[in-house]
Amino acid sequence: MGARLSLRTNALLCKENVACDGHMSLEQKGIREMLVSHAPSAVSAVFDDPNLVSCAGLEPVMALAEACGLAGLVADRLSVPSPNAHLKVPALVAGMVAGADSIDDMDLLRHGGMDRLFVGVRAPSTLGTFLRTFTFGHVRQLDSIAAAMLVELAGRTPLLPAGETIAFLDVDDTIRATYGYAKQGAGYGYSKVKGINALIATISTPAAAPVIAATRLRKGSTNSARGGARLVADALATATRAGIGTGPGRSLVIMRADSAYYNHDVIAAAIRGGARFSVTARMDPAVRRAIAGIEETAWTPIHYTDAVWDEDEQRLISDAEVAEIDFTAFTSRRKADHVHGRLIVRRVKRLNPATVPPGQEPLFTTYRHHGVFTDSPMPMLEAEQCHRQHAVIEQVNADLKSGALAHLPSGSFAANSAWLVLAAIAFNLTRATGALASTFHARATGATIRRQLITVPARLATSARRLRLHLPTAWPWREDWQQLFDATHRPPRTA
Repeated sequence: MGARLSLRTNALLCKENVACDGHMSLEQKGIREMLVSHAPSAVSAVFDDPNLVSCAGLEPVMALAEACGLAGLVADRLSVPSPNAHLKVPALVAGMVAGADSIDDMDLLRHGGMDRLFVGVRAPSTLGTFLRTFTFGHVRQLDSIAAAMLVELAGRTPLLPAGETIAFLDVDDTIRATYGYAKQGAGYGYSKVKGINALIATISTPAAAPVIAATRLRKGSTNSARGGARLVADALATATRAGIGTGPGRSLVIMRADSAYYNHDVIAAAIRGGARFSVTARMDPAVRRAIAGIEETAWTPIHYTDAVWDEDEQRLISDAEVAEIDFTAFTSRRKADHVHGRLIVRRVKRLNPATVPPGQEPLFTTYRHHGVFTDSPMPMLEAEQCHRQHAVIEQVNADLKSGALAHLPSGSFAANSAWLVLAAIAFNLTRATGALASTFHARATGATIRRQLITVPARLATSARRLRLHLPTAWPWREDWQQLFDATHRPPRTA
């Protein structure tokens, strides 16, 4: 009994641990619970206030979109056969910024006092019908609007700060799972998941979080690299217009991608666009021969401060060796198509014999190799580390899937393609909003920006023909919100 009592006394003071509940009161433990302040019978709820809005942060966000000319760009460039496209596109973008991930969710734009904050809001059914009028050509028009919006946002906000000496163009694709048989283009791809494939290119710098430069929606069964060359060319053109690119006073741009994009067309597109490349090399015979030719004395030991997860070995890797060798890729093509660079190879000792592919040479049974084909001017170790940071694009994929890309709302492939482009516009607009609010929000996730700056409740009041938003007292991020509001409501510049 004494042993049991000692055991119970030394138990952790946690609510789940019943061993510690019987000895001390909540006051003695110093624990305070969050309690409802009234008895249930003394509380009631009624939806009867026409002056409340749940997402007051949309007002400065859409003021920024208006300043960037979103409606005007739609009116000038989009020829979709549906009236008032210049009202419907901003409405869809506003809903996505507020967290809508389906057509029905667009109804959040029509509650309380939202009709006093915004004009031209359309019903979800109208917006759904609008999306279904899109064709591939209209989606490409929407792509040009998204690119122009990014250029405007970069010019009006610290989204892509000037003065950066290096920038990164990251390319990746992701599968958006679908269910049932109604989605056009759904199929099984490399992930063995039924869905539709979204190809995404992002631009980032060491000081700026990624923004989306280009997107493409593709069939779920497509090869990852399909359309990659055109996407890289479009993204680099947008980056140049946004002030990032080659030439005097411009940044060095490095295109980063995984082994799915290790092909001549994608790398050649990067070179033609004035960028350097850093692409994971597939372990084809030419790459294996190059690795086998590396002298043993050329390997440099490295230690990762943050361990790296190794998919093949299924373990965390904190130590490895790195070496480099000159390499010419795509030698099976005509000589003009050969690409010269260097192969940076990281090797890790195999601890699990089961991961050794059959028929391997002794070198490849002892070590697992990971090659990067690049023409980056960085020193070897910096270039290898820089390439691993390509994983930053996974956060963009996660942000999209936790927001507007949680669903592809239509059975029409063209409508879903338009939805993806609108999601990219909303993503960049949200990112610009964070950049205006604070340095913290400039690198925060989309969900954090929505929670702290967008979905802020407010009561609307009118005085002397001026609309005033009354927001909650003691809002933890009120200074950041006020900075955002002030930045989007400055008086127009005088000529």
